[in-house]
Order: sequence, then structure tokens, then C-alpha cells
Amino acid sequence: MVAIVFSPQVLAQGVDAAPRLPGSLNTNRQLSAWLRVNSNGTVTVFTGKVELGQGIASALAQIAAEELDVAYGRIDMVTGDTSRTPDEGVTAGSQSIEQSGTAIRFACAEARQILLAAAAEKLGVGADTLTVVDGTVVSAPGGLRTTYWAVTTDAMLRREATARPKPKAPAEYRLVGQSLGRRDISHKFTGGAAYLQDLRLPGMVHARVVRPPVPGAELVSVDTVASRTLPGVIKVVRDGSFLAVVCEREEQAINARLALRERAVWSQSELPSTLLDAPFERPGSEMRTLDSVVYEKVAPSAPAVARRIEARYTRAFQLHASIGPSCAVARSVEDKLTVWTHSQGVFPLRNDIARALGLAPTGVDCIHMEGAGCYGHNGADDVAFDAALLARAIPGRPVRVQWMRDDEFMWEPFGSAMRVTMCAGLDAEGNVVDWHHELWSYPHSRRPGGREGVNLLAAAHLSKPWAPTFPADLPLPNGGSDRNAIPLYDFPNQKILKHYAPEAPLRTSSLRSLGAYANVFAIESLMDEAAVAAGVDPVEFRLRHLRDERARAVIEAVAKRSGWRGGSQGDGGRGDNRTLGGDGGRGDDKTLRGDGGRGDDKTLRGDGSRGDDKTLRGRGVAFARYKNHACYCAVVVEVEVDRGSGGVRVVRAWAAVDAGMVVNPDGVRNQIEGGLIQSTSWTLKEALKVDRTGVRTRSWGDYPILRFSEVPVVEIELIQRQGDDSLGVGEGAQGPTGAAIANAFAAATGRRLRDIPFAPERVKAVLS
Repeated sequence: MVAIVFSPQVLAQGVDAAPRLPGSLNTNRQLSAWLRVNSNGTVTVFTGKVELGQGIASALAQIAAEELDVAYGRIDMVTGDTSRTPDEGVTAGSQSIEQSGTAIRFACAEARQILLAAAAEKLGVGADTLTVVDGTVVSAPGGLRTTYWAVTTDAMLRREATARPKPKAPAEYRLVGQSLGRRDISHKFTGGAAYLQDLRLPGMVHARVVRPPVPGAELVSVDTVASRTLPGVIKVVRDGSFLAVVCEREEQAINARLALRERAVWSQSELPSTLLDAPFERPGSEMRTLDSVVYEKVAPSAPAVARRIEARYTRAFQLHASIGPSCAVARSVEDKLTVWTHSQGVFPLRNDIARALGLAPTGVDCIHMEGAGCYGHNGADDVAFDAALLARAIPGRPVRVQWMRDDEFMWEPFGSAMRVTMCAGLDAEGNVVDWHHELWSYPHSRRPGGREGVNLLAAAHLSKPWAPTFPADLPLPNGGSDRNAIPLYDFPNQKILKHYAPEAPLRTSSLRSLGAYANVFAIESLMDEAAVAAGVDPVEFRLRHLRDERARAVIEAVAKRSGWRGGSQGDGGRGDNRTLGGDGGRGDDKTLRGDGGRGDDKTLRGDGSRGDDKTLRGRGVAFARYKNHACYCAVVVEVEVDRGSGGVRVVRAWAAVDAGMVVNPDGVRNQIEGGLIQSTSWTLKEALKVDRTGVRTRSWGDYPILRFSEVPVVEIELIQRQGDDSLGVGEGAQGPTGAAIANAFAAATGRRLRDIPFAPERVKAVLS
């Protein structure tokens, strides 16, 4: 979710009266908000977007250097600082290049024109005679020269942007499109101070928070006297059900937390039994849903449906599983509260902290520092509020709060469980002519920044608690639970229904790609099932239903790159006309329930090689255009299935991606590869565990993730279109990868898995 905050200039004129400017320049219209040319030979570029490990600070520096004609190394980046940078809402949705990159491109193009005008005046020549090389301005003929640094003034860029000076044409690029080195890697690679978790300030103290045993429990009583006598304890802080301890050293805070937890008495220690039910197994029976038609398309005429394929797909609650637990440092000095945070949205966070503490927003500064893990709305905002509360209790000294692993796993906002039911109607020739998609989901966004309420964990625990903002689903075209629910395929009849449950039994919020992961998993799984039913190769089946040439191009590219040879790409056997290769039964000759079975006697599922009697191999393909308006991504994976253990392993993966204009090719490859590996982990391993005593996922032993030894070999092919707009890539691979794994499993075994994750017990059950 991106919070739009209009500049004073826009508000004074009225939004409708102001000409629309490109990207985030529209809501932050002062040129000086975006860059400063310094007399020491450097350029400072400001962005409200933040570095999350995606390389955005490096890519934005490339854009600025390109437009200004200065060396990449001259650019200093300032990211996500409420006292210094423009407000660009939240760094999310793969929109940083689209929003901030566009703004910086136009702002720097205009700044270059202003600098050239100043240089021309100083040299007494026409601006059209000037060229620039690394900030040195040269007049031809004559060879007169000056520099940006010699003509710049503090007032030069204190003006509203017009966006009239046009950025460079792609044919002129020297830096954009090159794989320049990332700025954030060296300290990470060498073990230097790279993350907020590494920040140490003079006089800093350490704190830990004691949480309730289960959501909704209230603190009845606590014996703090004994805890105050523990080594290093400075203060025990209680405000309602918020309980924390501040110590001189970190290990002292950890020990004091354990002691304090043993002395706390809570109002309840168990969860309602409804939490133990599989999410949405009985839709509508025990929960309130907001139901709507997301999209409907009815063709005036279409071929009759000869066969229907129906299936149900689910996704478990999942964690962000950040490697480094959430951390923040805060300091309260007189009337100013400063918070160092790895939040994805420093301005929305600032506003919620100020509201909860009764401060003006100007009384709070939030400064971004990179955290060791992100992938959506994890505990970063919540721990920042913890630190802010404790800094107010210990004024003058920086207070560092780091969550413990059980804090992270039990209290971060979870990725929502989802349920999707699908039905595809095929005509006599095997083409999809009718498509029905129905989804159930909890909220995918409870970030700070609402107009009322406070979306911070501890705010609900205070003696004067703040209720969170009502979690409305994010609207299309970006979408939340319905992100990517509308297929890009050309089906004449379509209906997409949404059942949104705002009152989730657990706190849920944004996990990378939001609802797109489950929706694409379901769509692309059913497309494979339909291809099998139609007796058509899965790649060919997708192509025959696509008109978008860029979509077709990525599918063709990944098929070629992976050596796709047609068929179902597996060595798994099929049964006979009565065995449909799945858990579903057969209805009649026109309706296949379950996994769609196989096609006919000509569809043999097989060019894959077989290992031994216990190992099956297969390949699967899947495709999506993220949010239907960001990058195009097609994925092929090769899996091995161990019949005995039920283990599934992705051994190789290929992806083709079209992201329009690419700023840093290596950065795009990193994003797609990282998303593919993360989705592999989600699909094969990850699920939250809950029982009556609460969230049982408390350590890495409870929540297995993909190990380095299990990471597949990945090949990425970029289709670069440097004359087109840039398309976000950070979340483009998640959905296609999950579906490709499901399709590869079906190709290998003749059976289909529709419930994520594909844990060994599920694999063995379907194979048995």
C-alpha cells in the first residue's frame, strides 16, 4: 500500500489544478526534494524508497548518474528519512523504479538543464554549445570549461519541477542497462556493519519485551520487584499489558525477560478452538466475509462447454521468516523522538507512532537502516514502536530493542492462508471457453498509515489501547487478496469472485506478492490440468490462449532455454481410463473432478528420465504477468520426487522475464532468482503451526526453510526492451514458481498436489 501525501504547493493549488508530473514527482514537486549538487564534486540524491536487499539504492543512483552525466561513484544516496527525503509511502509492490526511478529521472534531467544554463551564463556561451563529461561542462568550439560544482548554489533547485526537460533517449544511455556493482554488498560480504542490527550508539541501552502467551490475553499482574534487582536492570516498564525491561547490556535484558515472563500472570493461555480448523474449509459457516465480483466477462457467443474441470487449492498461513529478528533503536531528547528502523514505510510509521504517543508528526523522525530480512510487512514497524515507548521511559539514552526468535515467529503479521476453487470449461476442441475463479482470504495489508487507528502491535496492549485500522482489502489494479486473480489468458467467459474475511483469527498482513502467489498457483495449476485433459502440451496450451505478444515471448523463451520438448515433461506413469492420477473422483464423461486426470491414449506424460525405482523426475511450466501490469515471468522447473521419504526437490529452474527497460540487468536477475528460491521454500516447506496453546512455531526447528544444499541451479533470461517503461520485478517469480513445481510434480508422478506446502506427509498420502 502506498500512502499518497501531497506537497504544500499541490494542496495550495488544489490537486486538480496542478499538472500531473511523472512518478512520485507528482506528490513531491520540489526539485530540491530529490537532489542536491554539492560543491565538493558529489551529488546527493534523496528517495523515499528504501533498500531492502533488492538493490534499489544502486539502481536509482545509476538513473541519476545517467541523466546528470556524472560518474556513478559521485552519487550519494539518502533513503527513507522523514527529515530529509520525499514521502513516497511504502517500498512495496515492485514499484520503486516505476515511481521513484521515474521521479529521479525527470528531476535530474531538469537539474541538468538548470546547471547547463548557469554554466552557459558563466562562460558567456550558448547552452546548446555545451557538453558534459562527469560533471565537467565544455563549450565547443573554444574549449571553455567549468563544472557543476563551480556553478551550483543552494537556491538553484528550490523550485517546483515542470518535467518539461526530457530525459535521455535509450540510445544515449551509458550507465542504465549496465550491471554496475551494488553499493550495499561489500559490508555484507565482509561481515562489516551492514544492518540496523549492527547499529551501536554512545550510551545505548538494551531492552526486551514480554508478550502475552496468546493473542487477546491481558496482563493481570506481575511481580517486578525481584526483576529490578537482577544484574544490569535499569527499569521495568509496564503500560497496561505492555511489559518490558531495559538493561545496560543485551544478555542482561535477555535474562531479565525470562525472569519477568515467569512472574507475569495473564488472563488466558489458550486460543479459541475455531483457530484449529483448517482455514476456509467451511467457507461462510463461522466467519463474516465481504463478497464481491472482482471481474466478469460474458461473450455474446462462444462454443458450448463439452467438459469441465474442477479443483480446489489452498495455501497455509506462512511467515516472513526474516533471518535477522526485527530490531529498532530509539532516542527521546527533549521534544524530539528519533527512531532508527528497517520499516518499509518510514512516513506511515512516523504518523502511527506520533498518533499513539500524542505527538505531532514533526516531533518524530524515522530513519531507515537496512534490516537482515524483509519480504513484506514483518515485525519492523512493531519493534520500532516498542523502542519508541521505551525511549520515552528512558529519556536521553538510545534504547535498542531486538525481538527474540520466538517474538518474531509468534508475533509478526503472518501471510494469509487462502483457499481457491476453480472451474474451467473446455469446448469440443479442448479450448477454454468458460473460467470460474472463487477465492477466500484474510487481510493482506495491515501496515501503519491508516487515517484512523494505529496498526502497531503494542498499541493494542497499552492501558489506553488503540484499535487498529479496519483492514480493507487493497483495490485493483494492484489488488490484495485478488491480486493476479484475473487471468491474462483470452477466455471468452470469465467470472472472478472474492470472499474477503477482514476479521482474521490471527494478525495477517503483506507477505511478498500478497494474494498473487496463491492465485497464480491455482490458475497455472488448472491450466496444466486443462492441458492434460485436452491432450495438448502445456506450453502449446498456454500459447493458444494468449494474445499478448510479450506474454507469449517469455513462455517461448523459457521453453527454448530449458530445452522443453513437448508432452508433460515427466517420467511418471499414468493409470488407465479409470485412474485419473489424483485425489479426485470421476463425475461423468464430461466432468473431471480432482486433478483433471490425463487426456487420452495419445498423452503419455513422458520425456523425462527416470532415476531409480524410488525417484521420479518431471518438469513443469507456469506463467504470469505480476499484477497484470508489471513484469512478465515464465518459469520451468525440474523436480525429483522420492517415493519413500515423500521428499520433493527442485533440482533445476529456468526463468524468462520481460521487465521493459532494465536499469541493472544483474539486479533483475538477482530479484527473479531470489523470488524463485523463496517461492520454492514456501511451496515445499513453509507453514505456521497453531494449537490451543497458541502459535507453536517458535524456532527454526518448527519452521523449516530451504537450505543452501537444496537450492536449485537457476538460469535467468532477460528480454530487454530499453525503449519501454520499466516494469517491477521484485515479486514476479513467486506465483509462477509455485505453480511450476506443482505441475512438475504432476508430470513426474501422475498425481497432483493442491495444498501448499508440499510436505512429505502430503506427498506420501497422494502417492499412496
